[in-house]
Amino acid sequence: MDLQTYDYIVVGAGSAGCALVERLTRDARIRVLLLEAGGTDRKFWIKVPVGYGVNFANPQLNWGYHAEPDPGLDGRAIYWPRGKVIGGSSSINAMAYMRGLPRDFDDWDAAGASGWAWRDVQPAFDRMERHLDRDGTDSARPEGEGLLPVSDLSDQMNPFSERFLAAAEACGWARRDNLSTATGEAVGYYRSTVRGGMRCSAADAFLAPARRRGNLRVVTGAMVRRVTVSGRRATGVRFSARGETFDVEAAREVILSAGAINSPKLLQLSGIGPAVLLRQHGIDVLHALPEVGRGLQDHIAISHVFRATAPTLNNILGRVVPRVSAGIRYALTRRGPLCVPVNQVGGYVRSDPDQPEPDIQIYCNPLSYWSGPKGRPVLDHEPGFLLSAQLCRPTSRGEVAIRSADPMEAPSIRPNTLATDHDRAGAARSVAIIDRLAQAPVLRDVTERRLEPAAELTDPEARMADFRARASTVFHPTSTCRMGPDAATSVLDARLRVHGIAGLRVVDSAAFPNVTSGNTNAPTMMLGCRAGEMILEDAATGAHDRRLAHAP
Repeated sequence: MDLQTYDYIVVGAGSAGCALVERLTRDARIRVLLLEAGGTDRKFWIKVPVGYGVNFANPQLNWGYHAEPDPGLDGRAIYWPRGKVIGGSSSINAMAYMRGLPRDFDDWDAAGASGWAWRDVQPAFDRMERHLDRDGTDSARPEGEGLLPVSDLSDQMNPFSERFLAAAEACGWARRDNLSTATGEAVGYYRSTVRGGMRCSAADAFLAPARRRGNLRVVTGAMVRRVTVSGRRATGVRFSARGETFDVEAAREVILSAGAINSPKLLQLSGIGPAVLLRQHGIDVLHALPEVGRGLQDHIAISHVFRATAPTLNNILGRVVPRVSAGIRYALTRRGPLCVPVNQVGGYVRSDPDQPEPDIQIYCNPLSYWSGPKGRPVLDHEPGFLLSAQLCRPTSRGEVAIRSADPMEAPSIRPNTLATDHDRAGAARSVAIIDRLAQAPVLRDVTERRLEPAAELTDPEARMADFRARASTVFHPTSTCRMGPDAATSVLDARLRVHGIAGLRVVDSAAFPNVTSGNTNAPTMMLGCRAGEMILEDAATGAHDRRLAHAP
């Protein structure tokens, strides 16, 4: 493999990495190398929106991580899928697009991530997004802006979903046409990263245009073993691909965009992290940075499953003839139930009027299913629906830590779920919200019974026991290399630079000071776009070179 020195080396072609390299490669003078451990995303079930369930446990596309047994969830070792493919988790996620709430980002700013308040990030979202109406059209955008489609698919959603919205309105929650841009309590049809009836991942939106430029090289199947460091400056990376090991240099910066699990893992393997942990595994401590891997946050949701007396999506996807018919329609028109992701209705709600901000996110799916072997969804053949809820802003924090000095070994993921009184109370409120929604007459009138948990389970303590026995991650890990004011309490400064190491940044959801209130894919891509702009600004002003000059 013929490799040269690049200006920037980006590790990870996921949601943030793809957005980042699109911004960086706009400057034709800059040479960028993008390394991805996975392979191509040119696969049918990646592109078909309903293929989410098919790819959920596919080891060809997925790191297939499991968390450690979690005391807060009855000691269960929960499956934590993360994308290992071009596009990363944006190639295997459920495609729901939610920016988050203004308070999320104002809290980032207050935590020491100066310049990441809502007033700063809202324009970045606006520049990144292209909101598509039901017919796939939108208003004209300036060249280079609006690369990410955010589509209204409400006309393709199952008719049963309208009942969810009617039930939500009966609960007093306001309906909003474009839920993705909500800044307060609102429910509606989820908008999705879908274009022309097909998934539009970060690779489709950002990496595709970047690849048409001559200054980007993408290497797949590249397992990065460590960042190379000289003194207190990152100089490049060592990676393995096709049975060989390569060292490649970065003239300006190494940027980790490997995600909230693998970015702290790579820092630790490189000798940057908690000194005790590194010494335990025989790794030389190049820079003791205690918060690397710590601060992990995630959303935990509980789902209740119901049998319906009216037709739902199960009548199509759960039966052979209607499913084949839907497949033919999709092949011919790119429309119908296969072009719609699984999450159809939801939003941010307040569990009671005393809550100053929405504290619960709900998901309403016109489809009943269960988790089967290896977490793969198993469809019900009879009509049903599912109501889910999660606490928007948990306060529990966990940790990611290497198990050994072997780059091929999966890290230890310790979520520390329900570790705070706030989160335990939030779990109870999540269950109460589901009950409130399910009892709205428009849903109650078409409900035969609750399948899971059992209908007779009504005692509050038993409900919490059910939560601990069945609740699970919704795959939103963040904050393991969070931005903050100093090396004692954080990993990165407000420009995503690793404290104490020049020429090294982390650009992905690991950098979030706290998890946002909703789905994390949108803010992760926004962060990648803004990071690219920041890096180009630093290069133009010489801030990058001055920081390197002061590195020991």
